[in-house]
Amino acid sequence: MLKIGVILGSVREGRNGLAVAKWTTEKAKAFTQGQEVEFELVDLLDYELPFLGTKATAKQEEAIKKWSDKMASFDGYIFVVAEYNHGVSGAFKNALDFLNPEVKDKALAFVGYGGLGAARSIENLRMIAGQLAMATTQTNVNLSLMTDFEKMSIFKPADYHEGELKALLGQLINWSSALKTIR
Repeated sequence: MLKIGVILGSVREGRNGLAVAKWTTEKAKAFTQGQEVEFELVDLLDYELPFLGTKATAKQEEAIKKWSDKMASFDGYIFVVAEYNHGVSGAFKNALDFLNPEVKDKALAFVGYGGLGAARSIENLRMIAGQLAMATTQTNVNLSLMTDFEKMSIFKPADYHEGELKALLGQLINWSSALKTIR
């Protein structure tokens, strides 16, 4: 059984990402029904991580351990990412900096949302993923605030994104299965 984490990387108040992450998780489960794969939504907001390099409190040390253990439990990931100032959110980059062996030799796909579907944030994350020895899929889902959200806040994705998600899942499952054999 493959375990795929759908990781919501935004902690911003009023974020659109929770609706996107829920859609991604629900569609992924429906599209892979009958396959040996399960999906779990993980919200970064549930982990009160300190800034890397600062002295962590006991509560923050527990959050680091909880984050590390959760990320280590998966065979692959879908990062649901926003784009802030042409890049990945600071909170998500910080959270990734706490990881290395937990994600090494695992597969990663991206569902982005923003003005340009988080394309620049995804490209930024591809470099980070490379340094973490993660394999990224070729296919992304890029959701535009202008066309996939009513009034830039009510998530209403265009139907064609389901086809993109199916292609993304096919690649992610193949990579996750292959990489599981070398860990």
